[in-house]
Amino acid sequence: MPAYIVSYDLRQPKQNLENLTAKLASYPVHWPLQPSVWIVSSRKTAIEIRDDLLPCIDAEDSLFVGKLSGQAAWRGHPEKFSKWIKYLW
Repeated sequence: MPAYIVSYDLRQPKQNLENLTAKLASYPVHWPLQPSVWIVSSRKTAIEIRDDLLPCIDAEDSLFVGKLSGQAAWRGHPEKFSKWIKYLW
């Protein structure tokens, strides 16, 4: 199943953060990578994921959804994450 990176910048975080993170956590396969960056795995396209998340943010907020290609490097994340992300690819 494809994996996507989701990044967001909320202008008023307290207003939308709970709704957005709850929606991201509703994806069966998800990982909160950093405070405003998640990885989700879904059969949906990047456009469909973006559209799914749009009701959770305001017009002045920003959102990015990109399909992961399989090449990545990281440091400082738990071993559980490393195993999980390698499994996705």
